[in-house]
Order: sequence, then structure tokens, then C-alpha cells
Amino acid sequence: MDIDKLNFLTAGMPLATGKGSYKEAFGIIKDLNLDGMELEFVHGVRMSQPTQKLVDEIRKTNNFILTAHAPFYINLNSKEEEKIEASIKRIVETLEVANNLGAYSITFHAAFYMNMEKDVVFTKVANAIEKIVKVVEEKNINVWIRPETTGKSTQWGDLDEIIRLSKLFKGFVLPCVDFSHLHARSNGEYNTYSEFAKIFEQIGNELGQKALNNFHAHIAGIEYGVKGEKKHLNFVDADMNYKDLIKAFKDFEIKGIITCESPNIEQDALLLKEYYLSL
Repeated sequence: MDIDKLNFLTAGMPLATGKGSYKEAFGIIKDLNLDGMELEFVHGVRMSQPTQKLVDEIRKTNNFILTAHAPFYINLNSKEEEKIEASIKRIVETLEVANNLGAYSITFHAAFYMNMEKDVVFTKVANAIEKIVKVVEEKNINVWIRPETTGKSTQWGDLDEIIRLSKLFKGFVLPCVDFSHLHARSNGEYNTYSEFAKIFEQIGNELGQKALNNFHAHIAGIEYGVKGEKKHLNFVDADMNYKDLIKAFKDFEIKGIITCESPNIEQDALLLKEYYLSL
């Protein structure tokens, strides 16, 4: 799937949905003039066939963009082989449902370092991704695989690692750049226009223009400390410099999607989109 503009998505159902259905959730997204949703399969990939059919029909009718977040219970560097296999299974299940829904990409937190050398962990993660790519090829799944930049120093997934992995699996893997995680992981860096610009330049130089034309980003306010991420915040309560970040998106003519992960979900997603359109 090629995308011709920058789209703004909610992370899961808008808060205004309450206990309502996907139909109501997408109705709110449409009313707000947002562009779609990142489906949150954080506790397991659970969506019935009738619901999958409904969501796919809503997507087609409204030209929404869908992405999906795989479950949190993933560690491709576990010391237990069965946990690695279970992690692979969760990622594959997310890909299969996403493909049924005509989704653009899926994202996940790939691994923990487990006090191991970075190169050793990279090899283990790459071996697992190779198995996932093989399934994608066999089942003709047309969904990007997006390991996410992570928010804590104990988690595998700094920007260089995600780019390096993407290079190994061209055509299948691209980064999910969580700018808030990069900000938290570095205890306050990655929060100026020049730093944001360097990220886009690095990705463009190493992965090519296609990566900038097919971008998947997460943005939220974030609380952090010396060990990195603590929790997501609304922009008004955080130091995340979202305005300069959105300016960089505009200046580099990035296409793809931004998923807003602020606790107020649709409010900050709309804030981002309205600021982008004002530039």
C-alpha cells in the first residue's frame, strides 16, 4: 500500500466511544476528520471474523488507514525458546488479522537486552524476524513489519538497531519511530528541530526515500527519568516539543501515518493534525 499524504490516527478507540463498538469509534474519527486508527491488540489478538469484516468495510467506505499494535507480551530475545516462539506467533497473528483488514502496517516492542551484548541480541531478533518474513511471503501478507523504537535502556530497539534490521529485510521491514520513546530513552534528548531533522536525514540516507514516503510514527507526551520512559502524558502536561517535530514532518514532506498515543487519544491526535494543516 502506498500512501500519498501524512495521516493522523488514534491509538485505539477514541475516548468518546466509551463502551461503544468499532462502528461508533470510527464514526467519531470521521466526525473529527482524523484519518484512521491503530488497533491495539496489547493483551492478545482477539477480533472475531464478523468484526474483522465490519472493520474492513468501514475502512473501505471511508478510506481510513489502519495499523495494528501487536501484544505487549513479546520478547524475541527470551532465554526460553518457547517464549520466543510464542512471541513470533503473536506477531504473525497480528499480521494475519491486519492483512484481513487491509491494514498498512503492524508494530511491536521486539525484545529486551537481558544483560546480553547488543550484537548478540540483534542476531537473535533478526533470526526471529526472518521466520516472520517467511510466513509473510508464504501467506502473501501485504503489511509492513515495524519494530518500534523503545523507551527504556533495558529494551532492544534504538534507532540504529531498527534501521539496521530494516536493511536486512528490505521490502518487508521498516521502522516505527516512536519519537516520545527516543526522547525518554535518552533522558531528554531528541526534542529539537535539528534532532528531529537528523532522524529523517538518517532514515532517508540509510533506507532511501521509500522509507520517508512510508513512515510510521508514534507521538505522545511522556514522563521519563534516568532509566527512560515512565508513562505517556498529554502534550499539555509534558515537555515533548511536538510543534517542531510536526514542522520537520512538513519540511521533509513525510508521507505515511502518525499515531497519537497520548492518554486523551483523539484530542491530541486532532491537535497534531490541526497544527500540521496550519503550517
